Amino acid sequence: MRKLSLLFAGALMGASAMSLVYGTPGSAANAAGSETYKQLAIFGDIFERVRANYVTPPDDKSLVENAINGMLASLDPHSSYMNAEQAQDMRVQTKGEFGGLGIEVTMENDLVKVITPIDDTPAAKAGVLAGDYIAKIDGEEVRGLTLNDAVEKMRGPVNTPIKLTILRQGADKPIELTVVRDIIKVKAVKYRVENDIGYMKITSFTEKTYDDLENAIENIKKQVPNDKLKGYVLD
Repeated sequence: MRKLSLLFAGALMGASAMSLVYGTPGSAANAAGSETYKQLAIFGDIFERVRANYVTPPDDKSLVENAINGMLASLDPHSSYMNAEQAQDMRVQTKGEFGGLGIEVTMENDLVKVITPIDDTPAAKAGVLAGDYIAKIDGEEVRGLTLNDAVEKMRGPVNTPIKLTILRQGADKPIELTVVRDIIKVKAVKYRVENDIGYMKITSFTEKTYDDLENAIENIKKQVPNDKLKGYVLD
């Protein structure tokens, strides 16, 4: 009987020890989870206070997206959040084809500056020149738009017209051009031959990059015989 009591007591002690050992991680996890929800509650409180008390009514979507980007930026310089519109734009860029005008642009002095029109594209055919400044898109002022906003307005369905108001150095007044959008195929690889050396530059990584690189190599080989080809430089 005494042995049975001792065994029973030992079993209880073992069960208690197991409860303590196995209970600790769960408790820590619960505590961590509780702390996380406290922080999220603080975020929600600040979010509501900003919405209610800021000088000008903020855009809820922008507040949330900027908060997400802030969180990701704290991890490393390469992590960022893309909303549905940005994700679609990324898919378009990756595909390497889109309905547009065919110009490489940048932003300068709050206007869209044309770096160069791509050969055989609607912009080139309509008379857009390198160095032109686009002041209006379909009558809407470019000032106040971001470069992405302006580019998005210039893209659109194939065979649809768009009116550009252009400022050109030497022109007495703004130039009005109507350009009809078409499929723009972005060349992912540019190449040239100098002194029997093939120079290739990858301008963008798209679905067509590999094929364009192969074509560049083949075209270089056609221009320079194998016995004279010194090599390739890839940028």
